[in-house]
Amino acid sequence: MRLHEYQAKDVFADAGIPTPPSALATTVDEVVEQAEEIGYPVAVKAQVHVGGRGKAGGIKLAEDATEAREAAEDIIGMDLKGYTVDKVLVEGAVDFKNELYVGVTMDRGEGKPVAMVSTQGGVNIEEVAEENPEAIAREHIDPAFGMHPYQARKVVYDAGVPKEVARDVASILTTLYDLWEDKDASDAEINPLMITEEDEVIAADAVLNIDEDALFRHPDLAEMEDEAAEDELEAKANEYGFDYVRLDGNVGIIGNGAGLVMTTLDLVDYYGGKPANFLDIGGGAKAERVANALDMVFSDENVDAVVFNIFGGITRGDEVAKGINEALEQFDEIPKKVVVRLAGTNAEEGREILNDELVTVEETLEGAVQRAVEYAEDEQ
Repeated sequence: MRLHEYQAKDVFADAGIPTPPSALATTVDEVVEQAEEIGYPVAVKAQVHVGGRGKAGGIKLAEDATEAREAAEDIIGMDLKGYTVDKVLVEGAVDFKNELYVGVTMDRGEGKPVAMVSTQGGVNIEEVAEENPEAIAREHIDPAFGMHPYQARKVVYDAGVPKEVARDVASILTTLYDLWEDKDASDAEINPLMITEEDEVIAADAVLNIDEDALFRHPDLAEMEDEAAEDELEAKANEYGFDYVRLDGNVGIIGNGAGLVMTTLDLVDYYGGKPANFLDIGGGAKAERVANALDMVFSDENVDAVVFNIFGGITRGDEVAKGINEALEQFDEIPKKVVVRLAGTNAEEGREILNDELVTVEETLEGAVQRAVEYAEDEQ
């Protein structure tokens, strides 16, 4: 379960992490009223579950009431990477001289939580990790003992944080780890953690993602789930009973089984593509279920091509093939190119059933993924 920025900041502030003065607004007039109360300049920030809001026009600074009204009119109601913005956070702008990144997540390779600090905050941390990994200092934590004070100090020192704020950053990182552990979080991060001219540190953004299976232990957070609005596709996935996660890429992925879908995601990335989603239709999928899955992926405007990866066990290849044909025959024109890989039970029969005028059939997973990535690149 992903919290919105304003929800995560409430949790952070309650734990003692400094945050700017802010208020939630749902109308243009409310934005202006809240901005007047907070004091200019302010930032007007779309509250949707996507990264890169600033580059997409979802965050604007306002120096006065006129600019605040214009920002609100631009952002409220806009489509931001497939999400409709219905609320914004009005927040006091921070005059800063430096931006940091601090975060805690699970390093599954090491089987331990990892605390991370970087002086390259304010940008996509995944890009930093890929292009300049040494710019991110890491410290693994033994979950049996939690984060020791010396570990917080060490990772802050290793990152090269200015000594004037090192103690405060280490304190915030320790609090962030405590929240990650106490709230059963999967991710907790601040990007950016701003350093002001007065050497104060302020959380200008907040991310807190909670393990849904642990929500029964956190009724206060569970109450926020209804507020943490899902987009239409995620709501539709819940209705259909699919395991679905929306991503930022353009290659749609459908499979039966979480491991199979994750393998497909990894291969899309390996062959130079960007996954648009994780969609597991589960075992025993019948034609109607397969049709619903294709309808979902087709509805994602970011998707340029689809790879359908099915390994027959409970799910028979011929049933899946019928579902794919039935789904595609509903369209006067196929909106996205579809590549299908069938293996396992009745896979050969399924490949014979598939309408190759509507889909591209590949016998191997590698071939299917490469073809889908090529199709997606051709649409760019």
